[in-house]
Amino acid sequence: MALQPWHGRWRLHYPVGEPGRVDCPVAIVGGMVVIETRGLTKEYGKTTAVRDLDLHVEKGEIYGFLGPNGAGKTTTIMMILGLVKPTRGEALIFGSRLDRDYFGLKRRIGVVAEVQRVYEDMTAWEYLNFFGQLYGVPDIKTRAADLLSRLDLYDRRNELLSNYSKGMLQKVNIARALIHDPELLILDEPVSSLDPYGIKEVRDLIMEEHRRGKTIFISSHLLSEVERTCNRVGILDQGTLVAEDTMQSLREKLASEIRLLLEVDAARPEIIEAIRRLPFVKSVEVEDNRVNISTNPDADYRLDVSRAVSEAGGTVMGLSRQEMSLEDAFITITEKHVSQFARKEA
Repeated sequence: MALQPWHGRWRLHYPVGEPGRVDCPVAIVGGMVVIETRGLTKEYGKTTAVRDLDLHVEKGEIYGFLGPNGAGKTTTIMMILGLVKPTRGEALIFGSRLDRDYFGLKRRIGVVAEVQRVYEDMTAWEYLNFFGQLYGVPDIKTRAADLLSRLDLYDRRNELLSNYSKGMLQKVNIARALIHDPELLILDEPVSSLDPYGIKEVRDLIMEEHRRGKTIFISSHLLSEVERTCNRVGILDQGTLVAEDTMQSLREKLASEIRLLLEVDAARPEIIEAIRRLPFVKSVEVEDNRVNISTNPDADYRLDVSRAVSEAGGTVMGLSRQEMSLEDAFITITEKHVSQFARKEA
């Protein structure tokens, strides 16, 4: 289905349910909505930071929350956590508003904020034990040792946090968010300041916690990491949720073409001509024995291309399909939304 406007948004969903409304056909892992916002809006004077936001994050999924700088992502997270009061609408966690059971719900949540402060006169070991005691964590020393080991910080646990690098402090904050084994993780730029090794450690930790049944809400600018980890993504632009879907559905619905990367034993003219004659082929580019083929996005045509090459007397040495990346999808969606917004303002 093509990108379609709905109530001022570009929604990438199949229409189901009540007339005039579209919902995302995601698999419900545990039958529970862990994060829900209803018409969530935040205005600062004449500026609307977040506009009529409806989010549904299901139990057990990893949800990627994306958007350009200034889109309203951090404001949304602050409202979800009860740290910023919405102008209109409400946010629910585990079906309840935070102001009705603040401390009870907070015990079920682990948070890594975009800007985090630590007690620099503590060691990492003291810091985690301190928060573990606040949450009443049983066998806190074992829990702290496990998290520090998984993040490659155990050998430096007795160093003051004031001596830690930004990347090390980021990993300590992730360990602190996990110390009480929460059901829900809300992570705002969790891999900022990390080197490639640290990013992999955090990614592995996130995936391990997901396998244990945790629900994870990630806001990040590092789209490659979101693409690796998230089941579903929502894209916020100018305070509006402009797209929300599974990764695969985003690729399929946004792609205007599919690129096939073909390698043959010899790119003879008759082979190239046989490929060009295929009805679904839009363009063909040849470089030595490598052929880049653009096809219609409605199906996977690798078998048809392979058969055409074989019938023309060629041998396929390799054939792969190049899918749209999350970065490409992100740019496409936000550019469409900006164009739509400009037309409305004109």
